[in-house]
Order: sequence, then structure tokens, then C-alpha cells
Amino acid sequence: MGFAHFFRDALGAVVSGGWRYHAWMSVLTLVMVIGGYAYWVQLQEGLAVTGMNDHVSWGLYISNFTFLVGLAAAAVMLVMPAYVLHDVEFTKAVLIGEGVAVAALCMCLGFVVVDLGNPLASWHLVPGIGHLNFPASLLTWDIIVLNGYLALNLLIPFYLLYTRYCGKTPKKGLYMPLMYVSVGWAVAIHMVTAFLLAGLPARPFWNSSLMGPRFLASAFAGGPAFMILALGLVDALTSYSISKNAFRKLAMIVTVAAQVNLIMLASEIFKEFYWPTHHSQSARYLFFGLHGHDALVPWIWTAITMNVVATLVLTIHPLRRRRTMLYPACFVLFVAIWIEKGMGLIIPGFIPSPLGEIVDYAPTWVEIAVTMGIWAAGLAIFTALVRVAIPIELGRLRRPTG
Repeated sequence: MGFAHFFRDALGAVVSGGWRYHAWMSVLTLVMVIGGYAYWVQLQEGLAVTGMNDHVSWGLYISNFTFLVGLAAAAVMLVMPAYVLHDVEFTKAVLIGEGVAVAALCMCLGFVVVDLGNPLASWHLVPGIGHLNFPASLLTWDIIVLNGYLALNLLIPFYLLYTRYCGKTPKKGLYMPLMYVSVGWAVAIHMVTAFLLAGLPARPFWNSSLMGPRFLASAFAGGPAFMILALGLVDALTSYSISKNAFRKLAMIVTVAAQVNLIMLASEIFKEFYWPTHHSQSARYLFFGLHGHDALVPWIWTAITMNVVATLVLTIHPLRRRRTMLYPACFVLFVAIWIEKGMGLIIPGFIPSPLGEIVDYAPTWVEIAVTMGIWAAGLAIFTALVRVAIPIELGRLRRPTG
């Protein structure tokens, strides 16, 4: 009966709230409905209604997938200080970070499903039914680490919240081993995804030993930047206060990671253009255009400009410590990394093709609507998780006695 009470009260917390909460969830629902209609069109007509083609077979869906893997992995930036290093400043923020990880992983799986075209095509990935081709296939590794990390980020917060809901103290011997596993697993999900790209020698734009470290640097910049924005909203709109020191420490993590990410970006640019070869054509297409094709040039230079400006603001201590500067800088950095790690990473890897053909890619309304629908679903999941976690953490939601 304890679980029944918990889920009943959790559902009650999700469906109740003020007008701003209901307006927010209504907007997300509307976007999800539009995305659902677009996905229905895709199911009826096939992937031909997207901008993808025989040359560019990964588009907006996989671009968002690679970015969101980093957002999910960045939860470790809260888990490690709070539970491994015993930093009390992060203890109230860590469950919010876990919520971000769960929402991001759900979106990752959603983007993989819609990219398959027909979701029934995924049956062969189910253990015991299909053939995973483990351990030879890197895709298999990616499936394992993503689902494993999702399970960890569901199990640990559920145990913590349920025991507190029951008025008990969580036993460290039960959840701390899983915390340690989740720290390593967070790095694994991003490295495996990076290896998925770096292990393709026919795609020289991705075939770089720096791919894994760059994935981690961008993840530890963009992910905590998003968490600062989320924690800022929680701190401003609810009675669940977040320590100022937690914001300062997270801002420092974002700053260092953003600086490292820029250094790695400069290293990649130097490698591609100091002595360009035939393998530099994808980078040339991305940064300067190739044979009159320059669809991504405005995107990448906008991203680099935003990245540099945000990093400069964060590097200047007096600016970083002011919320009015910290929040815009984190938002700009988040968008910049989304462009750089999404459209700026996935699409150029296919252009030109191994045969030298150049085919531009632009997402269609179907892809854009489906993408917005998945993002809306992820934000709705995150909002619902926060609505449940906060009253339990504040002691307002407890299992009825008697």
C-alpha cells in the first residue's frame, strides 16, 4: 500500500498548482500535440518528408540526440560534489540535476525512435528477442549505457524520495554504491556516443581522437549552464531555496569547461586549416562553404561568437557573480553549444560524401515540429519530477499515518 499512496500523492502534486503552472503545462501539451501530428505525417509518408536523404542520413534528430546525451551526463557535476565529495552546498540541488538527466535521457530515446522512421524497426534491439551484436557494435554499447544510466537516475531519486515520503532516513549503504556507479556511467554515455562517431574512418570530420574529450568539455559547459537556469527558476518561483554558493560553484564549473571547450575548438580549427588536406573539406564546408554551398556557415559562426562572448562574461568574476549577467550568459552558452554540437557536428560529417558529392541539408517543418514536441515532452517530464520532489524535500508531502 505504501507505493500506492506514494504514486497517488505524486500524481496529485503533478496535476495541482497555480495558473502559471497550468499555463506552462498547457503550452507544452499544445506543442506535444503539434509534434505528435507531425510524427503521424512522418509515419504515413516515411522519412521522405524530412530533409534527410541518401547522402545526409542523420539530421536534426540525431543532432539533438548527441547534444542531449551531454545534458544528461552533466548531472554528474551535481552528484559528485554532493554525494562523493560531501559538499553540502549541492545537496538541495542534486535532485533537480537528476530530474534534468531523466528528462534528457527520455528525449534522447525519443529522438532515436523518430529517427528510425518506423518504431517497429527497433524490435531487434530488445534483448532476448533480437540480436544486439554485443560487444562488436558500438550502437549496442550506446543502447546499454543510455538505458542503464536512465535506470540509475530513476532508481536513486525514487529511493531517496520514497524513504523521505515515508518519514525515514535513506540508508547510505543502499544508494551510495549506485551513486558511485552513476558517476562513471555518466562519463561512459558520452564517451561511447563520441566513439560512435570517431570510429568511422570514412568520415574524417568525426575521425578524431579529440572527439571524446570535446564531448565531455561541451557537456560539462552546456549541461551545468542549463542547470543554473533551472535552479534559478526553482529558487525564484518556489520556496525551495538553493544556496548562493551552489550557484557560484556551478558557475565556476561552467566557466572552466567553456574555456577548455574553446581551446579544443581552436585545436581542431588549427588541425584542419593550418595545412589543409582532402580530409579538411567537411571543415571547410562548415566554416567557409565549399563550391558555393554554405548553408551552415552562418550557423557555426553565430555559435562561435555566442560561445566566445558567453565565456568572456563568465570568466570575468564580477560579472559571473551577478545573476543578471550569469543567467543570460548561461542561456547564450547553452544555445551556442546546441548549435555547435548539433548541426555543427553531425551534418558536416556527411558533406561531401565519400564520392565527393555535396548535398545541402535543411530540416523540414515535420522535423522541426517533431523536435519541438520531444523537447516539450522532456520539459514536461522535468517539470512533473520537480513538482513531486520539492514538496517531499520540504516535508510537505508525507505518507498519511494511521
